[in-house]
Amino acid sequence: MDNVVDSLNNAYQDFIAAASTVLEAKESAGAQKTTATDVALENFKQKWELFRVACDQAEEFVESLKQRIGSECLVDEATGAGKPGQATMTGLPPISAVRLEQMSKAVRWLVIELQNGSGAAAANSSQSHASAPFDARFSEDSAP
Repeated sequence: MDNVVDSLNNAYQDFIAAASTVLEAKESAGAQKTTATDVALENFKQKWELFRVACDQAEEFVESLKQRIGSECLVDEATGAGKPGQATMTGLPPISAVRLEQMSKAVRWLVIELQNGSGAAAANSSQSHASAPFDARFSEDSAP
């Protein structure tokens, strides 16, 4: 995380320095277009693009952290692995992490099949997909 913050900070500092250079070049040229102002503007454009890239990378990093934290919270909530003695917010009984993983795989396969346009195949194969089997020991699998 420190690398992402440092990268963003460095790109920002370079961008601000380039903006300052443009202003100084324009001031020294008396607001006339010169080679120095053109070079300063080109450098400014490059630093702006680099800053945008650093912002995009930082945003992707934050989004991945949000997803990771959300997934960890979901697993903790579903398995009852939260704070000891604290009841789950949903009031549902906890399930095993293995069971949660099985259900997650089944949902992923259904989403993939639906995205590929085979909705009917997804409905028929949801109970028999080899990589995401349902365990008959769990009563919620047999519920309608």
